[in-house]
Amino acid sequence: MTTAAPVKTEYEAVIGLETHCQLSTQTKIFSGSSTQFGAPPNTHIDPVCMGLPGTLPVLNQKVLEYAVKTGLALNCTIARYSKFDRKQYFYPDLPKNYQISQFDLPIAEHGCLDIQLEDGSQKRIGITRLHMEEDAGKLVHAGSDRLAGSTHSLVDYNRAGIPLVEIVSEPDIRSALEAAEYAQELRRIIRYLGVGDGNMQEGSLRCDVNISVRPKGTEAFGIKVEIKNMNSFSAIQKAIEYEFKRQVKMVEAGEPIVQETRLWDENTQRTTSMRTKEGSSDYRYFPEPDLLPIRISEAQLQEWGQLPELPQAKRNRYINEYGLSVYDARYLSDDRDTAAYFEATVAVGADPKAAANWIMSDIAKYLNDRKLGYPDIALKPETLAELIGLIDTGTISSKIAKEILPELLERGGTAKGLVAAKGLTQISDVGALESQIDEIVAANPKQVEQYRAGKTKLLGFFVGQLMKQTQGRADPQLANQLIAEKLKAQSDG
Repeated sequence: MTTAAPVKTEYEAVIGLETHCQLSTQTKIFSGSSTQFGAPPNTHIDPVCMGLPGTLPVLNQKVLEYAVKTGLALNCTIARYSKFDRKQYFYPDLPKNYQISQFDLPIAEHGCLDIQLEDGSQKRIGITRLHMEEDAGKLVHAGSDRLAGSTHSLVDYNRAGIPLVEIVSEPDIRSALEAAEYAQELRRIIRYLGVGDGNMQEGSLRCDVNISVRPKGTEAFGIKVEIKNMNSFSAIQKAIEYEFKRQVKMVEAGEPIVQETRLWDENTQRTTSMRTKEGSSDYRYFPEPDLLPIRISEAQLQEWGQLPELPQAKRNRYINEYGLSVYDARYLSDDRDTAAYFEATVAVGADPKAAANWIMSDIAKYLNDRKLGYPDIALKPETLAELIGLIDTGTISSKIAKEILPELLERGGTAKGLVAAKGLTQISDVGALESQIDEIVAANPKQVEQYRAGKTKLLGFFVGQLMKQTQGRADPQLANQLIAEKLKAQSDG
């Protein structure tokens, strides 16, 4: 009697993200120091952000406005009454030994964010809360990128007091790909609103991942682990994939999972233990006595509620109104400047699909190679639309358009003017083309004979010869037609 093999349990990840977004205000959340990135250490500081005795914080009104706008964009309920709290912990980068944050009465709660999955479908991720807080300083470890292995550490308080919103998702994410897409969509929204730049390399957007595993089909959550130190969307994805495998392996081996904070190590592509995870009680929250509670008026809510078209709505409109594919709509709406350039080109009469193709291929390559943005180029949307129109009317070929594009991008001007100045108008005169075709056919009897013998792919050879002779100015469609007719007549003869 044989024993049946044990059924292998399938596991799923339960993931939530805590995302810190720096707000693009000119000054800090509670003081007048600059928020400019890259200044020499400890030059953007003041008595308030350093917590010197006798100083009092004053809320930057722009921070409140940006927080409310972000909350509305994430479909949250905005609290008409909220307050700040002190979050107590002791670390060298925290000059006051407490952080001013929000605990039980955040500015926004109960929202959602829709993400697009690989198959084109959408998934809704719940937003638990959004709250305002100040950032801490930054420790610079000499001789290593972390405390372990360093000879000594220096502290830079320029970031102390930088305004943040922390956005906490529900544990609705089930894969590394979903987590990365959620973080990217969040960044798109922040950028569309103009409330932050979302640059992960500069620390303007930081994501902490909470992940646990459980057998598929069960409701109970496993023990969650927090992962920090991920500075790219790729790192978020890879860290989750590694941690999922690590936890599944531990569960199957009967080893207990510890609730802890772990760091993602980019060099070794693995997570390592940092510290045991604190609970909210460890921070000893209490209301911030130096700041009045926040009350938002109806007038403020109405004013701040005037939001721009957001990425999801823009994608849907591109698909429904312009007939673009999901991929094209996603690419064009990913960046606000790209979307604005595309829409301006279509608004002056360009075919949406043709405009999308130029923007996504030749223009994108030009920008990427030179690390430029749309504000940096001389090619106006009107000129791109004009260039597309010249192709559509047969005035120039797409080959000629590609040849003159770099000059238009660098120097501007009109497409018609440049085509005329260079004498690049497409040759569509049948008589002019036929005479040149006759010359080419007469000069290549061997290829004509091979074509007559059945090697019809040689049609491309003859078209290429004509294009070379006319410097690319022959109408490609007409050239193919006339050459095919000429060769057929030769074969019939």
